[in-house]
Amino acid sequence: MVDIAERPARLAGPPTVPRAAADRAAPGLAGRLLGVGARVLHRTVAIAALAAIWEGAPRLGLVDRVFLPPLSEVLVAWWELLRSGQLAEHVGASLTRSLAGLGLAVLIAIPLGLLIGWYRPLAELLSPLLEVFRNTAALALLPVFVLILGLGETSKIALVLYACSWPILLNTIAGVKGVDPLLIRSARSMGLNHLRLFQKVILPAAVPTIFTGVRLAGAYSILVLVAAEMVGAKAGLGYLINSAQYNFAITDMYSGIITISAIGLVVNQLLVALERRFSTWRVDVSAG
Repeated sequence: MVDIAERPARLAGPPTVPRAAADRAAPGLAGRLLGVGARVLHRTVAIAALAAIWEGAPRLGLVDRVFLPPLSEVLVAWWELLRSGQLAEHVGASLTRSLAGLGLAVLIAIPLGLLIGWYRPLAELLSPLLEVFRNTAALALLPVFVLILGLGETSKIALVLYACSWPILLNTIAGVKGVDPLLIRSARSMGLNHLRLFQKVILPAAVPTIFTGVRLAGAYSILVLVAAEMVGAKAGLGYLINSAQYNFAITDMYSGIITISAIGLVVNQLLVALERRFSTWRVDVSAG
């Protein structure tokens, strides 16, 4: 029998965590932190190496620093442009045009791509026309847009709209046509009408391919716009780069190029996050 006098002593004091569990928790947290640090290092090592080469090559005389200044000098010039407000003005002008063209392309190309991908007679009717225009470079049509729409904002937004529409449209068509026919037959066998079939089967299955086109269009919206801004623009990153080149302000020119790269990276990451939001049903089977 257990002595009654021993019970208070056994019940007294807070419960203790087993030592083995505490020992396992600390290494687990440390392991997760090390894993995050390793992934960050793995993803930034290439950029860090590029920055080191950019900084070292001009200083060591491997390249002419007049045409390729060290990265530190470019960053100083970038900061001065930011402080003076010039960079914000040019970035604002470019983003307004780029996002307007990209947004219109999404609103027009995705519904049109869904219709073409789903209805075969419409696809057969428009296929020759699509093949003609998809192989026509957007920048080759820049003089046409300028002649018809002028040198103002309309021509630049229209050019971005044209360039962004094709990757979105073609990827949407491919996404609809790539849906597993077994899924469609199964949905129809359960009595789903066309609207519910689109909502529950076609759209979810086509979302990854559609967002691939949207991400490509996001890159095109910046690249095409920069080229368009070098003709007849008074603000924008393309104008900044072109003006800096003519005035031999090389550090300002590279500052504009770095800004374009940063904007493209941010836009791509935002689109990736948006894709994950609309593709929560997908399971990542990649290793590592």
